[in-house]
Amino acid sequence: GHTTGPSLNNDKLYKFAYSTEVYVDRAKASLQKSAGYRISSGVDVNLLWRNPDNDDNQLIKVTIKDVQVENVNERPAAKNIFKGKSTEKIIGKEYLEALQRPMVLELVRGKVKSFYSYQNEPVFTQNIKRGLASLFQLQLHSGTAQEVDVSGKCNTTYHVRQDQVTKIKALDSCEIEKQGFTSHNQILDVSTKTTSATIYVLEDSFIKSIKAEENYVLLLNSRRKTGSKIVSKQRLELKSVQAGPGLIAEKQAANVVKNLDSSYVAVSLVAEPVKSKCKKCPSLSEHWKSIREHMYPEKLSKAEAARSFLSFIQNIRKATKEEILQIIRSENKELLPQIVDAVTSAQTPASLEAMLDFLDFKDASTSILQERFLYACGFASHPSEMLLKSLTDKFKGDIANEEIRETLVVVMGALIRKLCDREGCKLPAVMEAKRLILSRLEKAKKDDNVRMYLLALKNALLPEAIPMLLKYAESEEGPISTVAVTALQRYDPSFLTKEVKETMNRIYHQNRKVHEKTVRTAAAAVILNSNPSYMEVKNILLSIGELPLEMTKYMLSMIQDILQFEMPSSKIVRQVLKDMRAHNYERFSRTGSSSAYSGYITRGPDVSSTYSLDILYSGSGILRRSNMNIHIFDRNSELHAIQVVIEAQGLETIIAATPDEGEENLDSFAGMSAILFDVQLRPVTFFEGYGDLMSKMFSATGDLISVVKGLILLTDYSQEIQLQSGPRASTEFLGGLAIDISGGMEFSLWYRESKTNIKNRVAMFTAGNTEVDSFFVKTGMETTLEVETTLDFISTVQFSQYPFLVCMQMDRAESPFRRYVTKYESLPSGRRYTARRGKAELLAGNEYPLHQENSNMCRKVFGAQSDSSSNWF
Repeated sequence: GHTTGPSLNNDKLYKFAYSTEVYVDRAKASLQKSAGYRISSGVDVNLLWRNPDNDDNQLIKVTIKDVQVENVNERPAAKNIFKGKSTEKIIGKEYLEALQRPMVLELVRGKVKSFYSYQNEPVFTQNIKRGLASLFQLQLHSGTAQEVDVSGKCNTTYHVRQDQVTKIKALDSCEIEKQGFTSHNQILDVSTKTTSATIYVLEDSFIKSIKAEENYVLLLNSRRKTGSKIVSKQRLELKSVQAGPGLIAEKQAANVVKNLDSSYVAVSLVAEPVKSKCKKCPSLSEHWKSIREHMYPEKLSKAEAARSFLSFIQNIRKATKEEILQIIRSENKELLPQIVDAVTSAQTPASLEAMLDFLDFKDASTSILQERFLYACGFASHPSEMLLKSLTDKFKGDIANEEIRETLVVVMGALIRKLCDREGCKLPAVMEAKRLILSRLEKAKKDDNVRMYLLALKNALLPEAIPMLLKYAESEEGPISTVAVTALQRYDPSFLTKEVKETMNRIYHQNRKVHEKTVRTAAAAVILNSNPSYMEVKNILLSIGELPLEMTKYMLSMIQDILQFEMPSSKIVRQVLKDMRAHNYERFSRTGSSSAYSGYITRGPDVSSTYSLDILYSGSGILRRSNMNIHIFDRNSELHAIQVVIEAQGLETIIAATPDEGEENLDSFAGMSAILFDVQLRPVTFFEGYGDLMSKMFSATGDLISVVKGLILLTDYSQEIQLQSGPRASTEFLGGLAIDISGGMEFSLWYRESKTNIKNRVAMFTAGNTEVDSFFVKTGMETTLEVETTLDFISTVQFSQYPFLVCMQMDRAESPFRRYVTKYESLPSGRRYTARRGKAELLAGNEYPLHQENSNMCRKVFGAQSDSSSNWF
């Protein structure tokens, strides 16, 4: 009768040659130089039983024999790790015996209904058998089906043409237990492409040959040249058909199997997860000793610090809470902050418990470590609900240091956002943290508390918080309304409703009350960045002539920047300008020193980065706000890499100048606020109040105040891959950043000059490892990238005349950039083959040209400065 699956002839023994190959290499490389290995063997197949009531139900016996393990590419004798070793020596006697024990498959209409093997067989050999057994599953008519095989339960499509069948498996649809995680932001993550195809050639209603190939390609989104691929190939070819054992007469398949060997059991065809034990791996404390010297604070701008940080995280992830605490409790004060960064970034239950055990928030003396812990939580690459819950519990308890309380709630905001981005908004811990922040904000009386909860909302970006932000934006004084308006600036424009736009317009045009320039310009930025209407743009342009001098100059500069940098609203701005041209010339020719400017730092095929600098002065030449931003974006997503805002007010008294209208009663204040990788940090105060200002001014050494220092885990990608030939592969990409940002402000009354300086020193290290683990042999590839760089931003103001001279400089020092690729093959005995290639280059430094007007000013400032000595005061 006709069968819908392959059919074997009675009393025959089919002898096949089987090979399975694995290759690991760079994504674009040809396979000739890849690392890998080949396992080849004979495979005997014969029919045991056919259901008397249904031809299409067969039992077949499959036996692997004459196993060989060899290189997948020719290697000279000295580099061949298998040379001079018998298969038994390579695989191990017990494993080889297990591999060569026969298995039995029950086929129904070509699909594997049951897979019989031995219960206590090692998982590694069992998975290799599953890989072979899965090849015998096929259907002889075109169409799609959900099938269970070694890869899990997968969507499979068949194309049948005469004696050829092609089977396409959609690997990303496979349901199988696997561990892993991805990075929070897509730009920092890894993308994967997978394919699996098997071609069958049939002859005499059974298999003549099978060729299967499966590909996994992994690419770093931020630099798609960096990546890896795993290729797994299987071939089964019929060599001969001989006379074989006869059929067994039975009604039930199960009885046949039982009589054959009573130890047979039906096991799942889906591969089981397995990992080989590491025999010579160092303990956590041994590993720490080997990297310790690179982790001192003064070395944090070196790539070696970032490299050590990543390898430390990998080892902490395997460690117990006790092992982690042992290191924390035995280390000195200088190294502890870096250890806290690494332990917190590991994000395992054990590492979190160790940190919560070690840190006592009731003790103010360890506040530096508490802060490092909290920021590392804020930067978490895949935060858990447990983490947010633990922080919420701490917030409800006693906290000795007020700044830590503030940092804690700001970080809770960041975690709410990350969990919501991953469909976790309805988790109990997230609901509770949201409720806590919103209800405490409503009850808050003190300005400091209000600011703290607003900063938390600036991180959380909850749609339901918008009405509260509007209330504080419009009704409060400068510093508070600034936080509320800048929080609105961070929302996606799609959330900014008609109500938001109306409030921002009222603030900018001061319809209800007088607002500070800093708040008005921030409100204008919200309007212009969220699809403004024709009338909104027209009203802003009409207002420009009526503004105080410096604000006029700032707004003009902002409009020019929108046009020059082709921002989304540039079309509508051009339209309005065209219609207003006639009565407008004098309005657009104002003098002043404030400015806004954007430009590209890098434009690449994968990601680009932009910087923007804007500076607003008071009429007397004293800085009100300087704002530096760097954004990184690709086709689909954006990352606010850094923002450093320096704000100052009420400083006119120092140079005996008149404050601007409406700003006569402002307290003297200067401070700095930063955003790092989408997380708003707790603002830092340089000085507050006239007395504090004077004492700091006369003791000013020009030393910079550290704003952020530490180690941050940016890319954090780890996935397990089940290959259809049986082995398990794993891939890991980690990217770390050692960062040191500092800033300062200094005055010289003598030369009537002030300087603002922001120094960003960073070192980045990215490490990728893709490995196939077959227990008796491992093969893989490691990729590393490292770069160190410094970005300086200095603005010098001379206010001895009006308009005063302002020179802004943004420089990037030359940066060493190194990349290496190492391919390897290794045996558990330690015998290892490696091939390493690398490239080191020096990326040239760069002075960013900002804008022409600025370049002209700098010539004047530095021309005038040469005759003044550098003595301040």
